[in-house]
Amino acid sequence: MALCEHVFVSIKGSPYPRFQRALKTGNLAVIRKAAAELPRVNLVDALAVCVAIREAEPGTFDRAALRWLARYAVEQASNVEDVRTAAAAFSAMRDDPDGALAILRQVTSRY
Repeated sequence: MALCEHVFVSIKGSPYPRFQRALKTGNLAVIRKAAAELPRVNLVDALAVCVAIREAEPGTFDRAALRWLARYAVEQASNVEDVRTAAAAFSAMRDDPDGALAILRQVTSRY
């Protein structure tokens, strides 16, 4: 019996690139399905999911923001002021989404 020496890869690609493509769609059902395939969603990507939730399901945005803030506090924040800054940015997201997102990206990029 001959063995095949070729490795076959799905045309859809690996889970993380699929997740990145899902984020670009803004479709929460697709994003959630792709995220479920990952062993873990990093904090920066979780922020992108929060933004998608804000757009698609504004009623659940506060809970998503709180979950993100809790992760940030545990995983990256070095002091209470860092958490306050991130919380203030989430509070401002309804009125100034671009400015708030810039602040949140900045606080996560410090670490």
